[in-house]
Amino acid sequence: MLSDTDINKAASDLHQAEIDRRQIDPITLTHPNMTMDEAYAIQKQWVDRKVSDGRRVIGYKIGLTSRAMQNTMKIDQPDYGVLLDDMVFEDGADIETARFSDPRIEVELAFVLKDRLEGEHVTMFDVLNATDYVVPALELISARSHRVHPETGYTRKIFDTIADNAANAGIVMGGRPIRPQEMDLRWCGALCYVNGVLEETGLAAGVLNHPANGICWVAKRFAPHGIALEPGQVILSGSFIRPIIVKAGDTVHADYGPLGGISCHFV
Repeated sequence: MLSDTDINKAASDLHQAEIDRRQIDPITLTHPNMTMDEAYAIQKQWVDRKVSDGRRVIGYKIGLTSRAMQNTMKIDQPDYGVLLDDMVFEDGADIETARFSDPRIEVELAFVLKDRLEGEHVTMFDVLNATDYVVPALELISARSHRVHPETGYTRKIFDTIADNAANAGIVMGGRPIRPQEMDLRWCGALCYVNGVLEETGLAAGVLNHPANGICWVAKRFAPHGIALEPGQVILSGSFIRPIIVKAGDTVHADYGPLGGISCHFV
């Protein structure tokens, strides 16, 4: 069981790793019996520190929503992280690759809320009714602790990822925003190109059968803590492709068909 001191130290280590642009050992290497609740406690400590430094919470991301990724990570539920205002990049932005450790790109849908969502009984229809619009999004993820330790080969666990704010690093939104009832969002698809080469394709149905289900999950997860999803917040519903490794010089373009396209360039 992690003490308050252990949780504070882990949050401080992750915070400093991000500042120093270096990776640290996974927390479970030192605390192999760390629980999911303890991992979220570390995440919260880190996010609270960023907020006290002047950052602003703009929403949440939901990860590990596909069965394939859950099986890979040996869990049976998604995870979540907190989106902050300094994570937002404009469509077409140049992104400094060196700012991020082991950066990767995922293709998603972002839900922007117009009404409050809270409680243990939120349904997919509640999510759709509370959504102002849905827009294509790229999520940039980063690992402040080693995914695979370079010396020992130790692979970090899901608890390490959760503590690492679910690998949150950046979000790019663009293309054509739509009302949630404008199309069957399960059939929203994307073609993801890196340097003009098609790397991945996917459908939003890969996210728990419907991307709104991810938002139901996080609302229910927050309910016992009295936390709601608020109007104006951005909720990333989960990737429907595998994470794609990116490096300096890469240009990423995601073609969402009738919803348009978004891109970014890594420098």
